[in-house]
Amino acid sequence: MPGRQSRRSVLAAITALPLTGALGACSGNDSASARSGSSRKSGTKGTTTITFWSALRGSQQVVDAFNKTHDHIQVDFEQIPSGTQGGYLKLSNAARAGNAPDVATIEYPQLPGFAIDGVARDITSVISDELRAKLLPQSLGQTTFEKRTYSVPLDLEPMVLHYRKDLFDKFGFDVPTTWDEYAELARRVRRTGGGRRIATFPTDGMSQMAAWCWQAGAQWFDISKGAWNVSMADAPTRKVAAYWQRLIDEGLVYCNSSTSRLYDAQIGNGLVLTRLSGAWDAGAQMNARPEQKGKWRIAPLPQWTPGRPALGTHGGSTFAVTKDSKHPEAAMEFIEWQVAHPDALRARLSSGASSQYPAATGLIPVGRAAFDRSYYGGQDIYRLFEEEAHKIRDGWVWGPRMTATGYVMQDAFARAGAGSGTILSAMRAAQDGTMPDLKALGLTTTQHST
Repeated sequence: MPGRQSRRSVLAAITALPLTGALGACSGNDSASARSGSSRKSGTKGTTTITFWSALRGSQQVVDAFNKTHDHIQVDFEQIPSGTQGGYLKLSNAARAGNAPDVATIEYPQLPGFAIDGVARDITSVISDELRAKLLPQSLGQTTFEKRTYSVPLDLEPMVLHYRKDLFDKFGFDVPTTWDEYAELARRVRRTGGGRRIATFPTDGMSQMAAWCWQAGAQWFDISKGAWNVSMADAPTRKVAAYWQRLIDEGLVYCNSSTSRLYDAQIGNGLVLTRLSGAWDAGAQMNARPEQKGKWRIAPLPQWTPGRPALGTHGGSTFAVTKDSKHPEAAMEFIEWQVAHPDALRARLSSGASSQYPAATGLIPVGRAAFDRSYYGGQDIYRLFEEEAHKIRDGWVWGPRMTATGYVMQDAFARAGAGSGTILSAMRAAQDGTMPDLKALGLTTTQHST
């Protein structure tokens, strides 16, 4: 049984960092209640009980299905809140107190921080070759740093173009295949009147901005030379920032939060003709707006260079074994079943409509069979997702403190949307706001400022 991971060489030769928590300094008062109702003790003779925390929909159904079919391992599940001030704060507090769950759900942008803090265990020696072979390489690449793996991907969400086919047909619009075509379409949409816009630039959209820059070839963080190089205003990012700045300046897009009531109204009232988001958003749209059944379709994201297609991801979750797990082998058995067994995906989908793209590509037929195509006019969206997933560009690395980086970026985007600053100045502000956190961690850093 492997012991607790060494933090020496986690994500580029980090040495003996204190367990500060993935969200920085915060109170540990929740740690006792975090474990209430959970137990690490064995149940009946020969049975190992492990604990699992997740904010993902359908997790209870997955655990119930696992427990019914596995006598030697039983899972004690706790649904936790989503978001940085919810489940991640709770996990950070519990790890600081030494009683984190055996298994925790961690999204891709937060994983490096939890690995650096020593919360996510190095599972390189316990993840099987068989499981590795089942996973899309682009997904496993997002959980592996310097040949050390820290979590197992559940899904990988290529960014795609969701569009209102009924309105495209009404106004005679063609689906854009390049970003130049998208900008020209934005001008045509504005000319239809009625307050319509092609899209909303999300002022809370760090993950969307990352996906656009990722596609364009940006590399915000790079650890290939043994230090954290930060370059959040590199040439590809400047190109993306200038593109969206033009759309904002010309009044061709709305500019507001994508989690606001205003955004819901924009989508619900047919004022926004496209959504640029991950594959998962197809199911979310179906659940949120059943009255728009038949009006939406999905297409590939516009490209900068059609002959060299590339994509970034928007969304996706992973499962990590924590440093406090006394049963890492049992935890890994549960994780492997959860990400790769057809019954696990069927159980998750039983909780409601979902369009997640599984990292274990052998499960695609399960997702396809369960998804109600009628909402998208019979379109086989999983065939599209499968084609797009292979365009995801390798090599992207999330930073060690993406939560803090995201807060700075979000505030600067909101100011830019109000006419105070620009998208590019927001990216520079995000880089400036990131550096103190990295240095406080004792990391060796470099940066490119442009």
